[in-house]
Amino acid sequence: MATGSFQGLRVLALESRRATEIAKLIRAYGGEPTVAPALREIPLESNQEALDFAARLMQGGFDLVIFLTGVGVRRLTEVVGARYPRDLFLEALKRVKVASRGPKPTSALRELGIPVAVSAPEPCTWREMIGALDDAFGPSLQGLRAAVQEYGTTNPEFLAALSQRQVQWTRVPVYHWALPDDLEPLKAAVRSIAAGELDVVVFLTAVQATHLFQLAEEMGMADALRAGMRTMVVLSIGTSTTEELERQGVHPDFTPAHPKMGLLINEASQCAGKLLEEKRGAATRSNRRPPNEP
Repeated sequence: MATGSFQGLRVLALESRRATEIAKLIRAYGGEPTVAPALREIPLESNQEALDFAARLMQGGFDLVIFLTGVGVRRLTEVVGARYPRDLFLEALKRVKVASRGPKPTSALRELGIPVAVSAPEPCTWREMIGALDDAFGPSLQGLRAAVQEYGTTNPEFLAALSQRQVQWTRVPVYHWALPDDLEPLKAAVRSIAAGELDVVVFLTAVQATHLFQLAEEMGMADALRAGMRTMVVLSIGTSTTEELERQGVHPDFTPAHPKMGLLINEASQCAGKLLEEKRGAATRSNRRPPNEP
């Protein structure tokens, strides 16, 4: 595997759970890391919808269960296991068709001994999930009773696509995301981006982008944040994160060949310096252009 170096560039990461790991990676590739957690994962105050799903599943009320995250698979199993016998729940899952949005939920399901009938290919967005379901079931999707394990927020596009295929879907929320308890590191990151004090920013999830801009709005600095990103290299882990960044008015400069953190940092280290030079050069030329010049 080719390796590169950030050559001392100041790299911001918004990771929470793997904060130490990504800081070490950035440093190993010659970057100066700053980590400002953008989210925390919290359980729902009430897991009643998950328990209702389990009861209905064990009564034969579903034909298809769609798992969107590995964490969601494990958390759902824990929640249900606190109320019902674990073996009964797993046996009920084995009696229905199970779909997985990529390798992480597939791995978690295999740990439980649950066969996976359908798995979405990379980059594992809702579009690939829908495509995999279409390929596997075709017209027989119509009328299926499906449960959709959600991964923090509802995905209205995915649910709409299921509705278009006349799938009778039921949401199964298991956990969701909130802003960190300590907002000061994230606020400092907003101010640093706006002030041009950072060179590279790494987005590993769409929620990181959502929360960064949510906080910037509350600080009255959303426009300054966007302006700052126009003079730094913006890294996106994959399609869903890129879509959220573009919704916020930011176009990422680099996405890895595969949506993996180590690969992103490695590949980005090889080209970040050149990308930064080109981007700041373009910004300088734009600022020098006379107001009436196209």
